[in-house]
Amino acid sequence: MLNELNRKRGLLLVVCASFIIMVAGCGNNDNTAEKESTASSVAESTEVVSGASISSKPEDVVAGLSADGNWIFAITDDVTLPEDLVVSGTFHDKDDESADVYRKLALYAQDADHKVTAEYTLTVPTMVVESPNFKVENGTVIGNIEVKAEGFTLANSTVEGNVTFDSQELMDSAKLNEGTVTGETAIAE
Repeated sequence: MLNELNRKRGLLLVVCASFIIMVAGCGNNDNTAEKESTASSVAESTEVVSGASISSKPEDVVAGLSADGNWIFAITDDVTLPEDLVVSGTFHDKDDESADVYRKLALYAQDADHKVTAEYTLTVPTMVVESPNFKVENGTVIGNIEVKAEGFTLANSTVEGNVTFDSQELMDSAKLNEGTVTGETAIAE
């Protein structure tokens, strides 16, 4: 019943976000920083709750984070994968080729005001990160993470396992200070 309620809330958020984007697009061209920020946040929320980029099915998680997947993937409940997960491919923020290279795994739900309302756990033996600028936001990853690409980020998230980088350069490019790693953070030998 709780999952059904969350799905209905997600659908409502998509409808509301789409309406806001449509109304914003019909306005005048006086774009202030605040309007741009709001539109960006709404667009990101719309991506999180729309299409194939959101699921709690293990097969969808694997496909969504593959080279043929999406720039953002959100899970809607705790997920356990029996095999290693490879995050691969190069993506751009909001699938905009002119935007920065960026990829995100959202382990949370949020309300219309972007307040986190639930956090989820992804359990996996090992997550192998091959996508540059990959960000794990909120929630928990239970398992080890091997980082093979630059710009890995933990944002308000926890890794219950080890994080191993292929090189010192990859470790130096990572941003782990907003997250927690309960195991070791090291460079592969």
